[in-house]
Amino acid sequence: MQVGYIFPGQGAQAVGMLEDLRSKFPLLNERLAEASGIIDEDLVSLIELGPAERLNQTEITQPVMLATSVALFEIWRAQGGASPHAVAGHSLGEYSALTVAGVFSFSDAIKLVHERGKLMQGAVPSGAGAMAAVLGVELEELQEFCNADDGVVAPANINSPGQVVISGAADAVNRVAEKVLAEGDKRKRVVPLDVSVPSHCELMAPATQGVAQLLAETSMNKPMCPIFQNVDAEAADDLDGVRSRLIKQLSSPVRWADCVTAMLARGCDALIECGPGKVLTGLSRRIDRRMNCRAISTVGDFDDALAAINT
Repeated sequence: MQVGYIFPGQGAQAVGMLEDLRSKFPLLNERLAEASGIIDEDLVSLIELGPAERLNQTEITQPVMLATSVALFEIWRAQGGASPHAVAGHSLGEYSALTVAGVFSFSDAIKLVHERGKLMQGAVPSGAGAMAAVLGVELEELQEFCNADDGVVAPANINSPGQVVISGAADAVNRVAEKVLAEGDKRKRVVPLDVSVPSHCELMAPATQGVAQLLAETSMNKPMCPIFQNVDAEAADDLDGVRSRLIKQLSSPVRWADCVTAMLARGCDALIECGPGKVLTGLSRRIDRRMNCRAISTVGDFDDALAAINT
């Protein structure tokens, strides 16, 4: 069986997350402790005790998500999980995918996403931006709503048929949400996201130069397997291509549905979601019902997935 690995981005974090896995597999807390030393923040305590407001700050969320996602992949492989046929990550998760594929070292990746988070946080004043998931509206219709608004708002995460996240200035995001709901169609819903920055829209442009400089200063190695990147769902053939896509990713939409489709086309028979929660697993099944996708964020799910995928 050809197994692909997918890695979640911000939004999957929560106080108390992965508690049973952290008890069973010490590597999870070890990786978090290693990341804590790199960014000078007690991430284990933060996950166990909160406060959620601090955990949800993007410069903290990003290293937390990367450390736990990479550790889960490493644990899975150590327990006999298959080597990756291909990898992809949603937004921030792309850095986790690049790390397990050997492009970045773990320590360099933690430094990168921590500083990336700071740059993103500094690009937009607190409260000025927003993101919201729009359900039951196709991309073309939602794009028209965004184009008709005078403010900064655009599709940011093209997650699956009928699920697109919009991002931009808070007032513009609210206006588009109101237009969607004004039609009175009960199938259409808008869910505000608890994020501290409006990712993947033009408001992130001020962070681009800083991220480009960080990437230029970070050692990168040729990936050990194909990595389907967010901006175009393509697997770059060279490190310059990987780097340029990471820079564009800041202010460009995440084409997640296309990434999953590309992994299927490359021959992945199953996908394993490495990280807290199971959002990507649900999206993958909506993208293609044939997809055998499993999350491993609890001991039960981990054991069940290992037995099923290795059968």
